Parts: sequence; structure tokens; C-alpha cells
Amino acid sequence: MDPENSVWLLESIAADGSCVVQALERWPYRVGRDAGNDLAVDARGLSRQHAQLSVDAQGRLWLADLGSTNGTFVNRERIASPREIFPNDVIHFGNAEYRLARPNSADFENSSVDAERTMIVPAGQSLSERFVRHELQFMEFLRGRGLAAAAQPIVRADNNQIVAYELLGRCQHPELPPSPMHLFHLAAQLDREAELSEAFRSFGVAALAPKLNGLALFVNTHPKETFADSFFQAIKSLRSQPGAPDLVVEVHETAVMEVDRMRDLAARLGEIGVRFAYDDFGAGQARLNELGEVPAHFVKFDMGLIRGLHEANDRKKRVVRDLVRLVLDLGSVPLAEGVELEEEAAICREMGFALIQGYLTGRPVPVQSL
Repeated sequence: MDPENSVWLLESIAADGSCVVQALERWPYRVGRDAGNDLAVDARGLSRQHAQLSVDAQGRLWLADLGSTNGTFVNRERIASPREIFPNDVIHFGNAEYRLARPNSADFENSSVDAERTMIVPAGQSLSERFVRHELQFMEFLRGRGLAAAAQPIVRADNNQIVAYELLGRCQHPELPPSPMHLFHLAAQLDREAELSEAFRSFGVAALAPKLNGLALFVNTHPKETFADSFFQAIKSLRSQPGAPDLVVEVHETAVMEVDRMRDLAARLGEIGVRFAYDDFGAGQARLNELGEVPAHFVKFDMGLIRGLHEANDRKKRVVRDLVRLVLDLGSVPLAEGVELEEEAAICREMGFALIQGYLTGRPVPVQSL
């Protein structure tokens, strides 16, 4: 590949929040505080001749620090020798932050290139975090690449008969962490938690529906989407599809406190034949007032209340037993989450739990293995 045809971009964020893109069209490409650099950055954290980018005969891009005082970093790791860099890498020259891209990347098609602009960044020693590593891969994931799902059985407490499954999102994207917890952390940095939740749900429902044979399917929600009209419309769309499963929407404990909005959501879900559950009950405040105002079809007791319940003191056992009785009196179905031991299952049955979910009665399995 001819290095002269290897055009790369450095994206930065201006003080007003606008996107600025620098085209790297000359090699080697030097970065530093002096005005004679290809990219002159007016910041105390930069040396006069700070770093250099170059392209080899194969068109690969390399970054080298030029003995700067405050260092050059790739994905927040300081480099000591020339390092090959790739699209979506986050680069810091001192405390000046950039993200690398190629001009044919769809995510940068609408960015305007201003090769002559000099960036002014605030002084300071800590590395800024205005770019999120793996953002492009995350957007690919939202569009379907690597989306996967698993299902965990929910059983009757008295005979272990499977009555439902809970849909669990999974990731098989080769460049993203497999853990949903880490993915939601990444989504939070990009303010896309609701989109991630919707992607998991839409993919999983489509994959699981043909395998349920009439069993209910519990689906998770994120607090940021619970009361949005787009969320209800998405659930309505899932429910109206041919062969759609019997859906149970799990409402996170933090959303339960909004009684008026919860009452409205419950009514709208009822109109389309969708039940709902309060998730993580007891993880924070018990929300007894809200539970009485808008009773759910199911109340999922947090695993923190269930784990080791057979060994708990009498006071805790009495509290859990009273909560189960309250849930039953309200007409809701109490479900114990996180049951791993037969002793835990036994005391849950004795306390009146109708349903059990946990490793004892079934671990999550990939949808294709269901």
C-alpha cells in the first residue's frame, strides 16, 4: 500500500462541544506545542516536539513519543516505544485527547475536516475522558453484530415444574466484553443504556419465541426506558407479532417509587395483555407503599434476601415471611431469586414462595441450546 494514500483522521472535541477532525495527510506527522508541528496544540501538558505518527510500507499507522515530559498514551496506557495504532484507539498527547479513525468509517461520514485548526485544551495532569474506547464496536453491537441471548428457567416451588423463562442478554462480539454488566457500564458512558436494553430484548424475544411452547417469558427493562412511550410501543410491537410469547415485563426497583407513572404503565400494559413484575424487591427499600398502590403480577425477591436464608436469624426469617404474606395478600405471586441450595428452596417453600429461580433449579443456557 502506498503510504501517501493512507489517510487517517484524529477526532477531537472543541471547547464548545463540537467535533473537530484533523486529516493526517503528511508523513511523518508531528504533534507538539510549537507552531511548526503538523498539529499544534496549545497546552502546557505538551512538549514542543511531543509525538510523531508515521505509516509503514503496508499502510499501518505507528505512533512514537519524542521524549515528551508528560508522555503519550494509547487507550490510557503510556507508550515507551513506537506502537501500532488502530481505528477507535483513544490517544492522549499529554492531556490532549483524540480518537483515531479512518475517513471511510460510517460513524465519521458527517464530520467536517479542518486540517488547519489549532486546538486549545485546558491544562492539567489527569487524562481526559471525552471519548469512549470501543464506541464503534458498541454501535455495531446495537445494530446486531454479536448479539446473543440466554434463558434461565423459573419453576414452581412445590414441584419444580418450569412455568417461565427469564431472558438474559449476552454478547459474542469479538472486541467487546462478554459480561452484560460491563456492556451496561459502557452504555452508560455513551448514554445508551435504553438502546442496549431494547437490543437485548428484541433479539432475545425473536430467538426464544419459537421455543417457549406457551411458557411465559420475563424480560428486563432499564430504569431510563421504563416510562418512555418508545418503550411501551416496542413492547406493544413485540406482543403483536405472530407467535409472540406471553410477556412479563420486569420493572427495576428504582422505578417503582414513581407511583403515578407506574399506575399508568400498568394500565397500558394490561390493555395489550402484558403482565409485569417488580424486580430486586428488598435490594434497597422494600417499597411497601408503592407495592400496595400498584400491585404487580409478580414480585421477585432479591437474591440478597434469599441467599443463606435457612441459616439466617429468626428476625430476618420473620421479616421475609411477613413480606411474602403481604405480597400474597395483595394478589401478587412471590418469586425467590438466586436459590442455589436445597435448604434455601425448602425454607422458601415453607414461607409461601410460589416460584423459584436460581442455579439449583436451572442455570442460564444459550438460546440455541434450549
